[in-house]
This record gives sequence, C-alpha cells and structure tokens, in this order.
Amino acid sequence: MKRKIWRVIACALCVVMLSGQAVMADSVDNSDVYVSLGADLSSKERATVLRLLGIDNIDDYNVDYITNEQEHEYLDDYLEKSVIGSRALSSVIVKPGDNGINVETYNITFCTSGMYRNALATAGMENAEVTVAGPFNISGTAALVGAMKAYESMTGEKVSEEQLDAANQELVVTGEVADTIGEDEAEQLIAMVKEKVAADNLDSAQEIGEVIDEAANQLNVNLSEEDRQKIEDLMQKISDLDLNVDQLREQAKDIYNKLEDMGLTLDEGFFTRLKNWFLSLIDRIFG
Repeated sequence: MKRKIWRVIACALCVVMLSGQAVMADSVDNSDVYVSLGADLSSKERATVLRLLGIDNIDDYNVDYITNEQEHEYLDDYLEKSVIGSRALSSVIVKPGDNGINVETYNITFCTSGMYRNALATAGMENAEVTVAGPFNISGTAALVGAMKAYESMTGEKVSEEQLDAANQELVVTGEVADTIGEDEAEQLIAMVKEKVAADNLDSAQEIGEVIDEAANQLNVNLSEEDRQKIEDLMQKISDLDLNVDQLREQAKDIYNKLEDMGLTLDEGFFTRLKNWFLSLIDRIFG
C-alpha cells in the first residue's frame, strides 16, 4: 500500500515538473527585442504586420511608434512628399545579433535587404537581426528611421542626426540608381565607393568623382550624369562622418566578400596617389 502511495506521489511530482518545464519553454524573454510600428496602421494592417514580423503578443515586446511627421522630417529632402505619403506604415523588429547586420523584408518594393544593410551600417548599427514589413506592397523607405529608433532603444546609444540623415539619403539614392543599373550593381557600386571614400578620407569632388567612375568601370555599368551627381553628393556627406572602414566591412560583410570574390577592388586613383606622394615627400624632407 505504501509503495502505491509513493508511486502516485512520484508520478504527480513528475507531472508538475514537466508542466513547469513546458511553461518555461513557452515563455520567451523578449526584453532585448525592440519593435517600431507605423503609427497609422489600421487594426487589420497591424495584424498583418505583426504576423510577418513573427510577433504573437505585442505586449511581450518593447514597442515604439513612427509617425508620418517623422518620415517627412527625415525624407522630404530626398523624396517627393507624394511618394512618402500621409500614413506611417513601415514596421520593423530589431534583435541583437553576432554576425553583422542581417535584414529580411516583406512587402517592401523599393528597398532591398542589401540596401538596408548598407545604409544601416552607415548609420552606425552593429550586429543586429532586422526584419522590415509592410501590410501590403510599400516602398519601405521610412523603415530605416524605425530600425534606427529601435536600435537606439536596444543599445541605449543615440545615433547622430548626421549619420541618420546620410543613411536615409544613401537608401534613397541606391534605390534610384538601381532603377537604371540594377539592384545588385547599385548596392555594389555604393559599397565600393563608400569604402574608398572612408578609407582615404576623400572629400574633394575630383577625388570622389574619380572613384565613382572607376567603380562604375569595374562593374561595367553606365551612370547617367544625374545618378553620378547624386552619388557624389551622397559621398560628400559621408566623407564628413569619419566612418570606421573595418566596421563597415564587418557589418555588411556579405556584399564586401562578394566584391572580393569577384576580384573588384578600388586601387588608388590619380588624385589620391598624387596626394600620398606629396605627403611622403614632405615626410622625407621634414621627417
């Protein structure tokens, strides 16, 4: 009789322990995951976006909202107001990562994952898993603002207005250039030129223009004068950011590794070689 009682107690304890484990398995800690939702999503649109972002219960997450006013604040200089629209719909989830920046997109038509990744690296994001979603097909240009706001909340570090502005301009310019030369080529071109501008601290129109032409030649693409000027204007802004080249390469490693695999590198151009020759000459004379 006593053996039966102890067997019953033991079984009951097993059930309790297993139930506890099941509850623990179902409980997910999202304290380090941050979400930025478009403030103008309808309830139906919101449900669609949450499903695409993989969110069951939004109450389990750290949530911020991006308004249409914020979208216009950051994008009016680069896009027509009619393109930005009057409703904030782009939504983003940002999780900590350990292998650079990785981006997935759903219902985003203008920006590719590579464009986001490059622009987010310019803005200073590091090691994050990012998912961008719209309730239906939208451009997604405003999502970069939401991604960086979520990243700020996650890290507790403020992104400079200059970096965020340059990143938004980069996203728009890359998308516009892609309409002419193709998405992959546009991503690669911007990445190549940005790396060279940052590595050599180029800031003159001649130097930057030379690098753009060399990159376009290596990629075998023809840029219109309008697109070339857009890239030059962007790089002038990026040259003021003092970007860390190693960080750029690490955060957008997929594209830079692909460029290396293709054998595409930007050698020193004429103006850069000339500047370095003068610097070395001065060093020999006065050093």
